[in-house]
Amino acid sequence: MLPYLQSLVAGVIVGGVYGLIKVPSPAPPTVALVGLAGMLIGYGLPGLFG
Repeated sequence: MLPYLQSLVAGVIVGGVYGLIKVPSPAPPTVALVGLAGMLIGYGLPGLFG
């Protein structure tokens, strides 16, 4: 669970920095959020079943 929380915090911090310096996202926001959700769910699933 700790690696999951660390990656989530790191992602939020990096996303905040990118937002503050107005870095354009290479993907539309909806696509990026769905992709991020998929990565987080995929990372968490093995822990639920293993």
